[in-house]
Amino acid sequence: MSLNSLYHEKQQEVLRRAMTQDYFMLINHGAKRSGKTVLDNDLFLYELRRVRANAAAAGISNPQYILAAADIGSIHRNILNELSGKYGLQFQFDKFNRFQLFGVQVCCFGHSKINDMGRIRGMTAWGAYINEACVANEEVFDEIKSRCSGDGARILMDTNPADPAHWLKTDYIDKADGKTIVQYPWRLDDNTFLSERYRQNIKASTPSGMFYDRNINGAWVSADGAVYPDFDEKVHYISADKVPIDEISRWFVGVDFGWEHWGAFVLIGRTEDGRYYLFREWAAQHRHIDNWIKIGQSIKEQYGNIDFYCDSARPDLIQQMRINGLRAINARKDVLAGISEVASLYKQKRLFIVRENVRRFPHEIYSYVWKKGTDEPVKIDDDVQDAIRYGIYSDKKYGR
Repeated sequence: MSLNSLYHEKQQEVLRRAMTQDYFMLINHGAKRSGKTVLDNDLFLYELRRVRANAAAAGISNPQYILAAADIGSIHRNILNELSGKYGLQFQFDKFNRFQLFGVQVCCFGHSKINDMGRIRGMTAWGAYINEACVANEEVFDEIKSRCSGDGARILMDTNPADPAHWLKTDYIDKADGKTIVQYPWRLDDNTFLSERYRQNIKASTPSGMFYDRNINGAWVSADGAVYPDFDEKVHYISADKVPIDEISRWFVGVDFGWEHWGAFVLIGRTEDGRYYLFREWAAQHRHIDNWIKIGQSIKEQYGNIDFYCDSARPDLIQQMRINGLRAINARKDVLAGISEVASLYKQKRLFIVRENVRRFPHEIYSYVWKKGTDEPVKIDDDVQDAIRYGIYSDKKYGR
């Protein structure tokens, strides 16, 4: 089997560098689905064999190696399950989340929370593999780095891009010298093993602006301008008689509680093939929860015992809705992931707004912009937009 059948050109370039020249950090960063993690998983196995040889030369019988990701579940999903499927490897864990492979004790840690640091302190590691590096807590990352003091220790890592002011970008990638720190940027088009059809579909469905620059081109860019640049009044506004009611397979409501700022209920229908219709919006200031519950009960009478995906910041109001017979559920509030989901639907022309049934939405959609230098939208005139995001993203995760 030739190398070309195993690795695409960019993977071969990094593989040759990693196996022929020394480094302290090797950072592979860039677009999703570009092949970074596939290569790093194989380099992880290579590193374990190299560590075993280095430790033996130093008279160490059981060298330790750090394997870190956002959490233990991510280690299994992104690394160990992939290696099991590819090579048939089996990993037997002890009660401390450690396993033995190639004569090396691999110690698994989450890195996204500061309380992960306590388990890492004090150990001597002969290397580390850090998956999803940009979501690591910076102090935990520094602790992992400082633990890699075994002879010839190296740190292998991969990450998708984030804000260009992120510490991983400014303190490491931007300071790469090609010797101590080596960095490689990756783009979707680097992965020539993906079919042209798949790549074009991914490009066509990825929202314009920041999401496209990061996920397709692998660029570390700031969010800027409109949150939903692909929204088009001529495409996404429709009249009520254009909603294919017979094709709606389920209805749900997104809920953003408010008082001084606007509260909002948005009724959304989803077809079996994944088209979404914002059929009606209720938005008001200074509306008491009893009145919102009456609206919810009227929705329930017409559409059945459907899900209300609610802003979890007000558990007291959620509880009142439940007491009054509404299926109120804590919404998934992952801001960037939720916005990406809604933005992708606009890009693919799969989210439509019934124009005559919304009053607040038209006021918000063009003022819903990114806060400069962050991955957060400006928290002004965003209440209906939040309700839509809560509903659609939670439906994707929990929808029944």
